[in-house]
Amino acid sequence: MIQVVEGDLLDQRADAIVNAWNRNIIPWWLLLPQGVSGAIKRRGGLQPFRELGRVGPMPLGSAVVTSAGRLPYQGIIHVAGINMLWRASERSIRDSARNALARARERSWRSLAFPVIGAGSGGFNEERALSFLLSALEEEAAEFDLTVVRYRQH
Repeated sequence: MIQVVEGDLLDQRADAIVNAWNRNIIPWWLLLPQGVSGAIKRRGGLQPFRELGRVGPMPLGSAVVTSAGRLPYQGIIHVAGINMLWRASERSIRDSARNALARARERSWRSLAFPVIGAGSGGFNEERALSFLLSALEEEAAEFDLTVVRYRQH
């Protein structure tokens, strides 16, 4: 099942959340906290990003799991959804979704909350990004309880 909601990713009940990340090309500590990553840093602390920094550069569309820091999740799946020019593409969105599900499957996580990958810092049109994300998730949604969160401030 896939549900689309409006709100804050960090307020969702799930085994894990997905964070659209910058591929580790720029060290995490040099980046201005923005979007989902900024919210994770503010509420969850720096530990997930320290772990992510040890991974090194991530191929576009790949996914890496870290702890959730102080957040109430079993982990965070960071996906490399944007390229070197801070842009998302249909392929990077689809690959990120598929690889996030693969990491969740490896850990037997059944519920995940996704942001609209590519729509924030990735500069992609939110409706189109949502369409590509949902299409990729629907291919494997049967074994998961998935929530896609369209960010809206309270």
